[in-house]
Amino acid sequence: MSELKILVNDEIDREAVNLLRSQGFQVDVTEFSQQDLIKNIPVYDVLIVRSRSKVDKTVIEAGKNLKIIARAGVGLDNIDVEAAKQRNITVLNAPEAPSIAVCELVFALTLAVIRQICFASSKLKSGEWVKKQLSGFELYGKNLALIGYGNIGRHVALRAKAFGMNVNVYDIAEASLVKAKADGFNIHGPDKNQLIDMLKTADIITVHVPLLPTTKKLIGEREFEYMKTGVVIINTSRGGVIDEQALLNNLNNGKVAGAGLDVYEVEPPAAGVSKNLVEHPKTVCTPHIGALTVESQRKAGLIIAEKIISILKS
Repeated sequence: MSELKILVNDEIDREAVNLLRSQGFQVDVTEFSQQDLIKNIPVYDVLIVRSRSKVDKTVIEAGKNLKIIARAGVGLDNIDVEAAKQRNITVLNAPEAPSIAVCELVFALTLAVIRQICFASSKLKSGEWVKKQLSGFELYGKNLALIGYGNIGRHVALRAKAFGMNVNVYDIAEASLVKAKADGFNIHGPDKNQLIDMLKTADIITVHVPLLPTTKKLIGEREFEYMKTGVVIINTSRGGVIDEQALLNNLNNGKVAGAGLDVYEVEPPAAGVSKNLVEHPKTVCTPHIGALTVESQRKAGLIIAEKIISILKS
C-alpha cells in the first residue's frame, strides 16, 4: 500500500495533502501541462485535479496504473468519465464542498446587479456623485426562479426565503421536487413546460445544474421570450447552460435588466460572445470564483482525501 503514488496536478488544501501522506501514500504536488501530464501519468495510481487540468481520453489511456481520478470540486466536465469507466477507473468528486461558497456568491452577484454596486463604486472612485442614477430594487417580495435543487440550489432557496422572496423551484428529478416541496417552496417540473410557466413570473432567475447534453442551452432564445421585461439572470453553474448569444441579445434589447455571471462558455472569456458579456454595462462578472473560499477549498480537499483513503484502504 505504501508504494501507491498520487499525483495532485492542481493545487488543493495542504491539510488534504498531509492527510494522504499520513496514510503512507507518495503524494506529488505539481501543475503539469497537458503534454507533460500525459508523459508523467503512467507511474501514478491516483490523479487529483480541479478545473484547470483536462483529464481526457488521451490522459486516461496513458495512465496505465490509474485506479482513481478525483476532482476536488463539483463538476466532472473536465474529465472523460466514459473513458474512465471503460478502464474501470473510479471517478470521484466533492459536490457537497462548495455549496455555501457558491450560494453566497449568488447573492453577492444578485445584490451587485440590482443595486448597481460596481457602477456606483467606480463612479465614486473617479470623483462622480451619481446618486440619482442608482435607483435599484429590493429582494423582498420578489419571485425567484431557481433551476436545480441540488446541494447549492437548496442553500440558495433557504437564504432567499430569509430575504422574504417567493421561491419557485424547477427540477427534472422527482426526488428533488419532493424535497423542495417539503422545504416549503413552490415546485415546477419535471416537464419543461412547467419551467416555462415558472419563468413567466420570475424577477430573478438563478441556475444550478451541471453541464450535460440535456442541460446545454437549457435557457435559450425560446425561454427568454417568455420572461418578463426587467428580469435578472444569475449563473454560477456552467456557462453553456445559458445560451450566451440569447442572453446578450436580451441584454441589448432591454428584456434582461442585468446579469451576474461567474461562468462562461469559453474560459477565460478572451473573445467572442463570452467577452462581449463580460464587457457589457449591464453585467457583473467574476472569473469562475464560486468555490474559491478558504473554507470551501479546505472541505473539497479533505472530502476527496477521505474518499480516496476509504477506497484504497478497504
